[in-house]
Order: sequence, then C-alpha cells, then structure tokens
Amino acid sequence: MSDDGARSAAKGRSLLFHRNFRLLLIGETTSKLGTSMTSVLLPVVAVTTLDASTFMLGLLTAATWLPWLLIGLPAGAWVDQLPRRPVMLCANAVSAVLFASVPVAAWLDVLGIWHLVAVALLAGAAAVFFSTAYSAYLPSLVDRSELMEGNAKLQGGEQAAKVAGPGIGGLVAQSVGSASGLLLDAFSFVVSSVCLLAVRGVEPRPAAKAGRRLSGEISEGLRFVLRDPHVRILTAYGAAVNLALAGYQAVLVVFLVRTVGVDSGALGVLVSCGGVGGIVGGLVAGRLTRWLGTVRGLLVVQLTASPFGLLIPLAQPGPRLALFAVGSVVVLAGVVVCNVIIVSFRQSYCPPEMLGRVTATTLFLNYGTIPLGALLGGALGSLLGARPTMWIVTVALVAANGFLLGAPLRTLRDFPEASRRD
Repeated sequence: MSDDGARSAAKGRSLLFHRNFRLLLIGETTSKLGTSMTSVLLPVVAVTTLDASTFMLGLLTAATWLPWLLIGLPAGAWVDQLPRRPVMLCANAVSAVLFASVPVAAWLDVLGIWHLVAVALLAGAAAVFFSTAYSAYLPSLVDRSELMEGNAKLQGGEQAAKVAGPGIGGLVAQSVGSASGLLLDAFSFVVSSVCLLAVRGVEPRPAAKAGRRLSGEISEGLRFVLRDPHVRILTAYGAAVNLALAGYQAVLVVFLVRTVGVDSGALGVLVSCGGVGGIVGGLVAGRLTRWLGTVRGLLVVQLTASPFGLLIPLAQPGPRLALFAVGSVVVLAGVVVCNVIIVSFRQSYCPPEMLGRVTATTLFLNYGTIPLGALLGGALGSLLGARPTMWIVTVALVAANGFLLGAPLRTLRDFPEASRRD
C-alpha cells in the first residue's frame, strides 16, 4: 500500500483524501462515462450510417462479450505474471485507437459494419485485460480494511456514469454526429491513462514462476474457484443473477414501449431509474456491512431487494408506472451492494499472486451466462410476450438467492479474511 494510503487509514479519513485512489476514481469514472456514451453511439452509427440489420446489431452486442469466453481464462494467468498498471495502460491505449478509428474511417468514407464489429471485438478483448488487472490493482493502492469503501466509491462512480452517459451520448449524436462522438470515448481512455500515470509509488512485480505452463496456471485458478466453498457459491450466484438480468435487458425496451406504452421521453427516465438505484447502493454499501457484517449484509440486502423486482411486471400506464421505477431502483441498489461486497471479499481473501486468475475465472463464468440469458429472454419474449417473460426473469432473480442460503454462508456474520488462510 502507498504511503498516503497508510496515512489516510491511520487518520480514518475518507479515501477521497487518498491521492492515488482519487486518481484511480477520476480516471475510471471518466472512462466508464465514455463507455456508457458508446453504448448509445455505436449502435446509432450502425443503424443510421450503415443501415445495419437487427441481426448485425445483435452480432455487434455479442462481439463485446465474446472475448470473455475466448480469452478470459488465459488473460487472468497472464495478468498474474505482470505488473497490473502497465497492462491497464496498454489496454487503454488499444481502446483509444480502436474507437478513434471509427470517425476517421467515416470521414474517409470507408466505414463498414465489419469495421464496427472488429472494433467491438478488439475493444472487448482490451476490456478483458483491463478489468482483470484493475480488480487486482486496487489492493496494491489501499489497505485491506479500505477495500469495501474503495469498491463502493468506484461502483458509485460507475453507476453515475451509466445514468449520465446515454443522455450525453444522445446529445452528442445530435450535435456532432454519432461517429464523431466516439472521439469522446477515445479521449476518456486517454484521461484514464493520464490518471494512472500520475499514481505515485512503484507497484511490486509478481514473482517469476519458472517452468509453469499457461494451462497449469489456468487450471490452478479454476481449481481455486471451484473448490473454495465461499468463492464457488458466490460465482454460481453471480452467474444466475446475470442470466436473469440479461433476460430482463433483452425484453426491457419492448416491454416498456409496446406492452406498457410509454413514449421515448418516459422510456429514458424509467431506464435511468436503475442507475439511480445503483448510485444509492454504492453510497450505503459500506455502512450496511459495518452494521450487519459482510455475509449478513449480503443476505439481508438480496433477500429484501430482489423481491421488489416482482413489481416490475405489474407496471401499467399512469400511476402504476411507479411500480417499475420503485422495483428497478431497489433491485439495482441491491445488485451494486452485492457487487461491492463480493469484489471486496475476493480482493482480500484470494492470494495476491492468484488474484488475476481468480478474477478472470469468476468473470468468465459470470459473463458466460449473459449471452445465454439474452437469447432466452428474446426467445421467451417472442413465444410468450413481454409481460410473461418479465415475470419469468424477475422470479428467476429471486430464485437465485437460493445459492446464498446454502452452507456455509447462512451461519456466518462476515466472510473469512485472507489472514486466516495465511
């Protein structure tokens, strides 16, 4: 941990007074804002500039997540063998160049749909390396006791970016064009890199492992995740939640526009409600865990918050639209609290030399259910309709809590600490 981190811990001050953490927070929130804008701008480029079909839009979305399934596991093994900050800087540089290439190609009149797919795929690969290294980097910046606060603030910044990004992206598309607007995302990666370069202190280089094959490194990470009861349960729970949430996202717009009958203005407000809930979750996560404990806090929040999702399928025009707003706010607040607790536990519990592989393995398994959930949600929406599908996915979200109620979590107040394993 850096010297300013030790001083902030000793004084009990907020991590916002911790220079290195503050730089990480500013850089990552800026990058997430750019990414959130691109979630609107890239499909708009495909539709308005290239007249892409629905299939190609689906392919564009799939290309973003496919790298987790293709390189997620080896990326974790590679990250564990390298200093994390240079990996993050390289990933940022690659992403900046990729997104800047779209407006350049548009200006030269050579932009095609396969260019966008390639950008989404390669930027997704860069995101795999960045996310894996980023999760393993925070414990080197702050004290173990500050991980919960740090992750809560980072999650809060990410959720704020998700609320603001789509609206800003829409305004940018109207003012300068969707393709040119992607330059802002490229610039956000530059800001992230500048902040990382300004972080003080030398990150220790991982010890070299002579004679270890990549397959052996990957297998070691998989064994840790599958054999450790705490990590295994949380990974299974995350995969189940992502399956349900991906199905929810697949039918969300159709449900609100065609079934409930909201206009485009109301759609934007309602979709943003979840992000507001995420900000609230980031603000209260630390207090809840100090009051209840990490395990009990996770159980209480999820068992309380996820049933509010059952309000969402009850939404109707008029006052009953509030049911959707309340349901999405509470559910997303619970999801963010859950993310803060689980990520903080993983960072403090896992051996530092394995954190990259454990992170990559859990994300590989968690994100692997997202394409499946999206396909199931779309298929069920076509067969049964949007409202019945909303009932199915929100019930599935509640049912996912069954993983948390199994041994050993239900008997614990707090997750075990790494010091008990050392």
